[in-house]
Amino acid sequence: MTENSRYESSDAMRSLISSDPSLLMALTRFGISLGFGDKSVREVCEENNLDCGTFLAVANFISGNRWSAGDINLATLMEYLRNAHSYFLDFILPLIRRKLIEAIDCSKTEGLGFLILRFYDEYVTEVANHMALENQKVFPYVEALLAGTSAEGFSITKFASRHTHIDPKLKELKDIIVRYYPEKSNDLLNAVLFDIITCEHDLHLHCMAEDRMFIPAVKRLEAEVAERKQLESTAVNVADESQPETDADKISSLSDREKEIICMIAKGLANKEIADRLCLSIHTVTTHRRNICSKLQIHTSAGLTIFAIVNGLLPLTDIPRPR
Repeated sequence: MTENSRYESSDAMRSLISSDPSLLMALTRFGISLGFGDKSVREVCEENNLDCGTFLAVANFISGNRWSAGDINLATLMEYLRNAHSYFLDFILPLIRRKLIEAIDCSKTEGLGFLILRFYDEYVTEVANHMALENQKVFPYVEALLAGTSAEGFSITKFASRHTHIDPKLKELKDIIVRYYPEKSNDLLNAVLFDIITCEHDLHLHCMAEDRMFIPAVKRLEAEVAERKQLESTAVNVADESQPETDADKISSLSDREKEIICMIAKGLANKEIADRLCLSIHTVTTHRRNICSKLQIHTSAGLTIFAIVNGLLPLTDIPRPR
């Protein structure tokens, strides 16, 4: 470890573990196996196809050292959090339960031991629900953001407003056992208490990493995706403006009725005459003319006449000669 209290990529990986054994958990969650000898952090990360900056950011965060948000690769951090969920739900919390059953008397439903176990089971259910939301909703949302898309009606800010820490109840359980469970010389109980304390600290760091590292990183990604979409939309609009519609495009946008009315306008017929010949109301003819002018961006009878002749909607011989 360097003098400025921050792990660096050139440090030996084993020196990190020596300075803070709790980083062993981080190794597992990043998929790093032991047996790396004297290799540096960068060498170990490269061998494991792992983003070194993200590993160092998490390691420094866990150990209370300085870390930089700019070092984080969000996909790598998310995989670390997923693996942490598996560790808590599939390994350590079930292990603590098995040790609790061995250490306390749970045989009497009205007894303190049974109540402690029920308290613990209810807590584990809360943890499972908390992590299921992240696994099933938050992480897929972030994966979509990384792919350049976003989900309507969901944002990381909305999630953050409801994101509560899940470690305090373990502290409460520990205090209940210490204060109220009358057991003498119970090495098993002391051992499980130690596991509970360690798990409480681990869960606290996990939640803090979500609050201080993951959520801010997702907010930055949301802003980047929104800005990129805005730029793409602007580019499309500019492209549309730089490539105006051709007359063929305009003609294809006209209905047969609208083409018929253009020809009648070119022949010099007034709205009432057009309405009488087509058995339409004057209001309907007026509406058709307004739509024609909007589509063609031509707003005079003379302009419509020229458009009709040039584009072959009717021959020049059908145009009445001026008197």
